[in-house]
Amino acid sequence: MLLFKRTVMEQANPYLEDFQHFMALRLKASTDFVEGRFEALKNISAENSPATIFPPSGICIEGAESVNSFNEKGAGSFLPGARNMFEVMHQDADAHLAYWTGIQRSTVKMKGKEGDVEFNLRITEIFRKVNNEWKLIHRHADPLKE
Repeated sequence: MLLFKRTVMEQANPYLEDFQHFMALRLKASTDFVEGRFEALKNISAENSPATIFPPSGICIEGAESVNSFNEKGAGSFLPGARNMFEVMHQDADAHLAYWTGIQRSTVKMKGKEGDVEFNLRITEIFRKVNNEWKLIHRHADPLKE
């Protein structure tokens, strides 16, 4: 589920409208990821550098190949049955770059863990247009302190 708390610069911006439609694909890729499936995230991720990910563990990974390998391995930690949503605080786009920032709330099942595991993360993601498609080039996720 995408929940838009507020959206900045909505005045007749066709790039933002396009990006908002894309965000449904982004949410699906995220939900697939937290259910153990990497393919949808791979399809919207940069294949060429620059690309970075700053995961909740606090490490920094650079380079498209390294980021995609990290994400593929990460997806393998999850099992089907997740609930996942984005609370978009703000987002914007132009012809070449787009971003969103907000909260990702997930309840997941993980290999080797009993019961549900909750993740509430502060998220910033940046996307680049490549061949007329949005591609994820940066993700920063860290734990939300409620």
